[in-house]
Amino acid sequence: MEAPDFEVASPPPDGISALAFSSQADLLAVPSWDNNVRIYEVQPTGNTVPKASYSHEGPVFCVDWSKDGMSVVSGGADKAVRMYDLNTGQTTQIGAHDEPVKAAKFLDGQANILATGSWDKTLKYWDLRSPQPVGTVALPERCYSMDTKADLLVAATADRSVMVFNLSNPTTIFKQTISPLKWQTRSISCFIDGKGYAISSIEGRVGIQYIDEKDATKCFSFKCHRDETKNVYSVNAISFHPIYGTFSTAGADGTVSFWDKDSKQRLKTLPKANGTIACTAYNRTGNIFAYAVSYDWTKGHKFHSTEGQVNKLMLHAVKDEDVKPRAPKKR
Repeated sequence: MEAPDFEVASPPPDGISALAFSSQADLLAVPSWDNNVRIYEVQPTGNTVPKASYSHEGPVFCVDWSKDGMSVVSGGADKAVRMYDLNTGQTTQIGAHDEPVKAAKFLDGQANILATGSWDKTLKYWDLRSPQPVGTVALPERCYSMDTKADLLVAATADRSVMVFNLSNPTTIFKQTISPLKWQTRSISCFIDGKGYAISSIEGRVGIQYIDEKDATKCFSFKCHRDETKNVYSVNAISFHPIYGTFSTAGADGTVSFWDKDSKQRLKTLPKANGTIACTAYNRTGNIFAYAVSYDWTKGHKFHSTEGQVNKLMLHAVKDEDVKPRAPKKR
């Protein structure tokens, strides 16, 4: 029997919108619709200790850690980008947009540069040492999801557009494409080698896309997060394993599956949770997988009820054999 997943003590009381682990320690940052970001320390036993928290003036949608693990940045409905310093306990506003901030990511190899994507249809780059953005890019639509790895940054917007950036020229769109999926984008996540990305939609599908034209034949899409009765669920989160490069998908059906894109197979599925899974994250070594059982807003405001609404933060101990790449199946 597999050990049950750990439930984090004192989770946010309202919707959990994102999860991010520090690249230096087992610290988990959790933004919520209750206007706060909470930071938990995960101990070697799997138990968790609330470590710190700080506030926005509206629901918080995104979070990331600085490369040195000393600060957390977040963005939200208050249109502000805020940074919390773990050493001093101080919060400062480091950026702003004209509409809610949906995504925030530090760039690899440029420790002080943060990229933010907003519903104001812009992508902005911030140097933490300067109050004004160091670069702004107009997007065709509102930014829904964004990720970066190595020299690649991808931003997915409304109307299924995907902007691909080569960070050697960060303010110029390298390639603008349309998602290979037919319905609204939910999540986009870069391969760990920066050579492509996975994208998911509200209709139980994931697309695997390579950037280089010579890899075009490797691009494919597949169905997931559907049940026997033909119900189709939103795929809310994609997380790549930091060591093996396999990935997880989490859906509104309450399930998490682990996949190997290269051999095109499912590696494992976790037991179904009692509620939708809104977001996921691996820790830096890939041996802890965090997921939030929380309302994902795919059905809009009228289905959100603060009464029987589950908000749980769960930690799954990852076994190597469940996430390691596998040889392709013989046909």
